[in-house]
Amino acid sequence: MSDIPVASEVPDEEEEALQKFLGTTSFGKQTKGAEVNNRFEQSKRSQPVISQGDKKTKRDEDDDDDSDESDEEDECPVSHEMVFKTHDRAVTSITLDASGGRLVTGSSDCTLKFHDFASLTPSTIRAFKSVDPSSVKGSASSETHPVQHVEFNPIAPSTMLAITAHPQPRILDRNGETIAEFVKGDMYLRDMHHTKGHISEVTCGVWHPQDRNICATGGTDSTVRIWDINNPRQQKTVIVHKSRAAGSAGRTRITALSWAATAQSNLLVAAALDGSLVMWDANGPYTRPAAEIRDAHKKDTWTSGLQLSSTGQLVITRGGDNTIKLWDTRKFKTPLRTVDFPSISDQYPTSNICFSPRGTELLTGSANGDLHILNSATLRSELVTPITPGSAIISVYWHKELNQIITGSANGETHVLYNPNLSQGGAKTVMLKAPKRRHIDDDPNLTMDLSHGIGGDAVILPGGSAPSAASFAARHPTIGLTASGKSRDPRRPHIPNTTPFAKSNADAAYIKEHIPLSGMREEDPREALLKYADKAKNDPLFTNAWATTQPKTIYADLSDEEEDGPDKKKAKR
Repeated sequence: MSDIPVASEVPDEEEEALQKFLGTTSFGKQTKGAEVNNRFEQSKRSQPVISQGDKKTKRDEDDDDDSDESDEEDECPVSHEMVFKTHDRAVTSITLDASGGRLVTGSSDCTLKFHDFASLTPSTIRAFKSVDPSSVKGSASSETHPVQHVEFNPIAPSTMLAITAHPQPRILDRNGETIAEFVKGDMYLRDMHHTKGHISEVTCGVWHPQDRNICATGGTDSTVRIWDINNPRQQKTVIVHKSRAAGSAGRTRITALSWAATAQSNLLVAAALDGSLVMWDANGPYTRPAAEIRDAHKKDTWTSGLQLSSTGQLVITRGGDNTIKLWDTRKFKTPLRTVDFPSISDQYPTSNICFSPRGTELLTGSANGDLHILNSATLRSELVTPITPGSAIISVYWHKELNQIITGSANGETHVLYNPNLSQGGAKTVMLKAPKRRHIDDDPNLTMDLSHGIGGDAVILPGGSAPSAASFAARHPTIGLTASGKSRDPRRPHIPNTTPFAKSNADAAYIKEHIPLSGMREEDPREALLKYADKAKNDPLFTNAWATTQPKTIYADLSDEEEDGPDKKKAKR
């Protein structure tokens, strides 16, 4: 027995290195709960949560601080996150349908990205469709415009309002297909009441909260236009905002819109570049506003954030003068609260501020990438957490049904914040799924590009200069497509492959068989008309009635020898 060798104990360092190499996956049957908890743990945010109200800067100061901040985290779903990296530029607008199943984001890269939570897995977090809302189907024009605003219809989630930096907003369906395009007005008319649509760039828009067919848009032509999507050829109502600022000639730019309707009130509020805040009774008439504040914010500053509360009693504005103000619609003269908050509207005009589903909190982003949750009564920061450090947060959205917060940043990332205990569906549903298993052939770096074939004298060496996709891409960084289907050269659009049928002209037989009336090209037009001369004379179709109603014309009989006709009288001199 003494000759049997005894296995030596593995040192702790070697055991840790072996465990790191093998990973955390263990053999045998795994419980589903353990896998789900592991995925939740992987999506847990590592960024600290800073409570400004209590002057706390660290999560681990003491046990009391940890318990207080954990309570704040439980109130707001910010403990876990899921990240979309589907845009190339800043995310300017975010919207979800009423059920929270589909997420649509707009960006300054002139595209809308469509995401379905039901089809996503932890390893396949990507958009299933990309749409350019400013392009015209069937047109050869390549003109594109940045997305200003996109919003699902709160009553009919099958439609959405898409606004780009263009005079014509559009109504899209859930899949991004254009349902209606609003008409463009006549830019040569001075009176905006007589134009049928916007004559310049549209900056903002909003749906009617109770009517699925009505929406409103505001533009740089100093008008707010109310549309019926069933009649896109002319607006239903045009509201002309007459600016009273000196030197504006009565015109200004509408920067933000908000609409709230309850049993007691129906209000439409707009903010303008001249610093004014205007409120109308949405039931009409619109000849004059119900209330107007001329100096709500500083003149010539872009008020990007504006929203009415669900009750229609409070209005929150975030102006370009580095202030956030709270207003009461029942006493629409002076703000209830005013706090200083750095603005990013000069660089990102679509930065917004919104109420939480409960109406007790406000949500907005900052230039350094922090998410701020403010108290709606005091406008004090209750919760501040970094989302994209170094990149400004432009758009924020708090979904009621999902109880999840979605943010869009200047670096093109979309973050979905959630809490496994408080949130329902959305990102939580994605994390509950098992990651999609990938085959080794799905990686283009490990496969060969055989589209051009391999020469007979080619020598394929592992890791050498083989004609693989990776080596070809390394030698030609601007040729071909990436694994995601995008062009490697950002300046060059994708050009479809040229087929053999497009390289040569079609032969005569093909033209004769497939092109109607192609044989008329070889026919003499004079002979083709003379074939019907006798038929037109004997059986006139259009002049048959003239044979009995018109008199016969009498002509003088002249011979061919007479050149000048009958003798003419000499002119008297």
